[in-house]
Amino acid sequence: MTQPIANCPNCGAKIVFQWSSSVQTVCTYCKSILVRTDVDLKKVGQVADLPPDSSPIQINTEGIYHNKAFVVGGRILYEYEQGGWNEWHIVMNDGASAWLSDAQDEYAISFAATGQSLPAAAQVKVGQQFNWNNQTYMVTVITEAHYKGVEGELPFQYWDKTDVVFVDLRSQSGRFATLDYSDEQPALYLGEFFEFDDLKFKNLRQFEGWS
Repeated sequence: MTQPIANCPNCGAKIVFQWSSSVQTVCTYCKSILVRTDVDLKKVGQVADLPPDSSPIQINTEGIYHNKAFVVGGRILYEYEQGGWNEWHIVMNDGASAWLSDAQDEYAISFAATGQSLPAAAQVKVGQQFNWNNQTYMVTVITEAHYKGVEGELPFQYWDKTDVVFVDLRSQSGRFATLDYSDEQPALYLGEFFEFDDLKFKNLRQFEGWS
């Protein structure tokens, strides 16, 4: 697959997109947020210094999900009153996009689910139930988070957010769902939790206190 190549419009550095499906990236030299159009890159913002991160996962970390290899391509970072978490954009070996949520030593992988009827944020209450893909999910927590920044490549534009509402749901079988209200139209992600070792990570970040 051909890797799209361009130059950063801010500093001139060479920008190579690892995946043709990527729409946005961050220049590693000047921290400009760059959005790809048909032929050019457009600077749309600047990434502030991201806060210290206790996660061992990083860009280009590799792992295994149900016998499919994946690599971490990008990150969205959020914070809320009890801390923060990472949403890592991962790309499967078949090119599919998914998300690895990394929060307080809980790891979950989810995929976007389309074609579902989704409620408005104001209509959702803790304890409410919804049925998607023949699974019943119950709302367990509603979180208002603050967008802190991005890193690496993403499959869509995501750089001008402030406060974002997320609704987390769980099924009796142990699966989970997330309603994401960061855009005008809500998005649904369906997935499951994993133990850290189950994902067989490679190329993890080494830092003091992590082994």
